[in-house]
Amino acid sequence: MQSFKPSVRRRSLVLAALGSGALAYAPLVRAQQKFINVLTGGQSGVYYPLGVALSQIYGKVLPDAKVTVQSTKASAENLNLLQAGRGEIALTLGDALSDAWNGDKEAGFATPLKKLRAVAGVYANYIQIVASADSGIKTMADLKGKRISVGAPKSGTELNARAVLKAAGLAYSDFSKVEYLAFGESVELMKNRQLDVTLQSAGLGVASIRDLATAVNIVVVPIPADIVAKVGDAAYQPATIPANTYTGQTADVPTVAIKNFLVSHEGVSSDAVYAMTKSMFDNLPTLVAAHSAAKGISKEGAVSGTSVTFHEGAQKYYREVGLMK
Repeated sequence: MQSFKPSVRRRSLVLAALGSGALAYAPLVRAQQKFINVLTGGQSGVYYPLGVALSQIYGKVLPDAKVTVQSTKASAENLNLLQAGRGEIALTLGDALSDAWNGDKEAGFATPLKKLRAVAGVYANYIQIVASADSGIKTMADLKGKRISVGAPKSGTELNARAVLKAAGLAYSDFSKVEYLAFGESVELMKNRQLDVTLQSAGLGVASIRDLATAVNIVVVPIPADIVAKVGDAAYQPATIPANTYTGQTADVPTVAIKNFLVSHEGVSSDAVYAMTKSMFDNLPTLVAAHSAAKGISKEGAVSGTSVTFHEGAQKYYREVGLMK
């Protein structure tokens, strides 16, 4: 799969914005870990700014390691890169993580990725279906015959799109056009009236949809609880996009939430993963400063929601704080 180099200027701006806050930094270990490559997602999503914030934290507590951030196509690509040893820690959606662990070929995993190791459950992604007001779309049924973007191919967003649309009785063939684009590209096509609707699986307040809502009148399409139930996957839970999350969205909107995870692999040292796990929870305000979606991260939610084996370094931290025996 293709991967993309992050914008140095954008990364510098994010780091500068974070630098003004007080951080609970101290080198935790002199881990024998030379490189930490943080795998994220598209720069208009949530994974990238959080990944940049994490890289700053990791760089302070692992001073002997070279810490980098890589913009990718997100969940599926991140997990395949980890399995291949081309990254040390990554963000991913919980359902993609399960598919990778079990080797779901349809989801883009030819064999089970058993080198993966869970580090922490973090915030939830919300499936956000956003239409232009001019499209006339108000319900899931109205999507038929419209032009939609469902995320990059085999990304977590695209896998979410397949599941939710199927539960609503829709196939890709029911649309007049289906584009497989990253969030920012999808928004640009909507601004230019080349698309009617975009489906984005991301934290609340994602920059791409905020950008769209300031440029055109939008409708956030509700996903009712009965459709969520028809997905038939426990990772998909009913949720709400609160009123005024986006400009012009004046009422609560029902939708679906799916937990995200930080994931590493068995080849990363236990000391390094311990340091990364502890330092993240010690510096949660830094992550919230990077993106408000990080408000959903808590120690209490870190160890549930996946059957993937936790990395021994993460287990050491969770035993210390009483979350694992």
